Amino acid sequence: MMDAGWMSALEPVHATRGRARWRYTCRKGAPLEARAIVRAVEAIAGVSKARVNPAARSLVVEFDPAATTADRIALDILRMAPLRRHAQGDEPSAAPVALSAATLLATRSLQPGLQAPVAVGTAIPLLGEAVDDFLEKGVTSHVLEAMAVAISIGRKDYFAANMTSFLLALGEYLEASIERRSDELLKHLLKPDVGEVWVERDGVEKQLDAAEVRVGDTVIAATGRVIPVDGTVLGGEAMVNEATMTGESVPVARRRGDTVLSGTLVEEGRLRIYAERVGAQAAAARIADFVEHSLAAKSATQLEASRMADRLVPMVLGLAGATWLVSGDWQRVAAVLQADYSCALKLSTPVAFKAAMYEAGKSGMLVKGAKALERLAEADTFVFDKTGTLSTGKLEVTDSVAFKPGYSPEDLINLAASVEEHYFHPLALAVVEASRRLDHPQHFDHKEVEFIVAHGVASIIDGRRIVVGSRHFVEDDEGIGTQAHRDTIERLHLDGKTLLYIGFGGELLGVIALRDSLRANSAATVRRLRRLGVKRVLMLTGDHPERARAMAGELGLDEFHAGLMPEDKARILQELAARGARIAFVGDGVNDAPALSGAHVGISMHNGADVARLASDVALLEDDIARVADAKALSIATQRLIDSNFKLTVGLNTSILSAAAFGWLTPVAASALHNGSTIAILLRALAGAGLPRGRRTGKALPRERKVPA
Repeated sequence: MMDAGWMSALEPVHATRGRARWRYTCRKGAPLEARAIVRAVEAIAGVSKARVNPAARSLVVEFDPAATTADRIALDILRMAPLRRHAQGDEPSAAPVALSAATLLATRSLQPGLQAPVAVGTAIPLLGEAVDDFLEKGVTSHVLEAMAVAISIGRKDYFAANMTSFLLALGEYLEASIERRSDELLKHLLKPDVGEVWVERDGVEKQLDAAEVRVGDTVIAATGRVIPVDGTVLGGEAMVNEATMTGESVPVARRRGDTVLSGTLVEEGRLRIYAERVGAQAAAARIADFVEHSLAAKSATQLEASRMADRLVPMVLGLAGATWLVSGDWQRVAAVLQADYSCALKLSTPVAFKAAMYEAGKSGMLVKGAKALERLAEADTFVFDKTGTLSTGKLEVTDSVAFKPGYSPEDLINLAASVEEHYFHPLALAVVEASRRLDHPQHFDHKEVEFIVAHGVASIIDGRRIVVGSRHFVEDDEGIGTQAHRDTIERLHLDGKTLLYIGFGGELLGVIALRDSLRANSAATVRRLRRLGVKRVLMLTGDHPERARAMAGELGLDEFHAGLMPEDKARILQELAARGARIAFVGDGVNDAPALSGAHVGISMHNGADVARLASDVALLEDDIARVADAKALSIATQRLIDSNFKLTVGLNTSILSAAAFGWLTPVAASALHNGSTIAILLRALAGAGLPRGRRTGKALPRERKVPA
């Protein structure tokens, strides 16, 4: 039924090892845009790069000769389906169905002399498409269907011919509608966030829609605002939380001349930024590319199903020939030609993948195509980054060490919290929270608090100056020595902790140590992955080995690697892959991008860096590590759905073919059974039979979810 390819002709011009050039001709009505053709060709397995010259109708493809051949790529290109844009006027047309239905109803009432021309006229579109297919591709399912109609017309069984034409038109319309519905399910999820941005123009600050921001604008980002563009700081000073970009939980100081990235948060201060790359526009382009890539890309499972369907067409033709030789009954031959494996095999697999991707989106996971689901189902080794992934990335107080007699650890926390309570730095928030959890929280009266951007805070308590902040602040700016307590400070540093120094009356009163905490459900997620068949779970981190070892033991990991640089993570993944591991890497920072790209499948966390989300195959839309196990479970269920649909297709169509060959089915009955079973299998794929529904908590899911830029 739906078997029309994008290219009607592909003529080889030149080929070398790993590179081939063809002259192509697009089928009438297929998209001609070079960019669309390039995306579709690059989605073919083994292809690394494609270039198109529309004027010369030239297509150059670079590929991995170890993975595929030029001939195999040529076949895949000829089978390639056009990208469906589904614009307003691109709905599947019901006109052929209505026309064939009217002809069928009128068959019995027509004069005998009119029945033959009407049947032929109704079948002309099908016969014409079959001739085109035969000349371009050889024997296809369209050719078999046209032969069945032609045989019925030749036998003067016009009712059977018209009924077959009607069933084929109805089946094709329903299949097109189901496939379009699966595309629309995905597009329903892809609605980018649109925010407002403060921009300085002609010396006046204006609030504009993000889409109106242009390269060269001066963008204002103040406390509590997310930086909307990539650019350079023109003026101001601020503490910027770059956890979404780097995975580092401690904010960094940004001032004139520094580079800032979209998606990072101004914790304190105000910046004037020269916009170099406009975030909203880039996000819209990425989302559009993702949609078209997801709908065009074919997984290995899809390609194999398509190849098998093509291989089975000659078998059906051979069975029809054998039926005629044995029985000499053209009605049996026409019945055999009504049934084939092509439609259900070729369409049910991509529809099942799209249904799974839709369920993933509703459950808080953005899956970038069928290949990602396929690879995730195959993954047997999960490798996690630590900060922001297994850990929360949020700081909490672990130690309070007072150096002066008469002051307890609780006093130290209460003193620091008293001057930090109106400060929204993550370190300050963690200290205030620690004070609230004490058995005896105490507030110390103080004078007005002085905020020193990128350093700390200062005030007066009982006539003495108190300063809370970085080592540089208390040692260099305030002249408070720390050397006397070097051993304690170094020990805390070696434990991978962030230190907050408290100076009081010109002396070092103590230090408060903080570090990010383990996610509450990290251990449960690791256990669930093992139940889903994952053989090994590892952790990679740049943290200190002692802290990494403790966390690995707490989570029950098989292995960990600590003190790593970004390039070390990619190297370790390469070594694991060389030993046969199929790796799923889970990370969130810029430094994880090489590992995400190099893994069998990459998963980025919700608060991950922009570049990490782009490099990943699966992007989590929620800050919940449990979604990692959900994605693995969904991928396994999707593979089971595809396998069961394959068995149903083969079983049902083999039964129909056998019954037709033995003369137990008329052509009309065979056509009805074949088309009905095909539609049923496609509806089963669209409904996602057997796929996990919603969250494991059982809560209702929202009907749509916005995708982070």
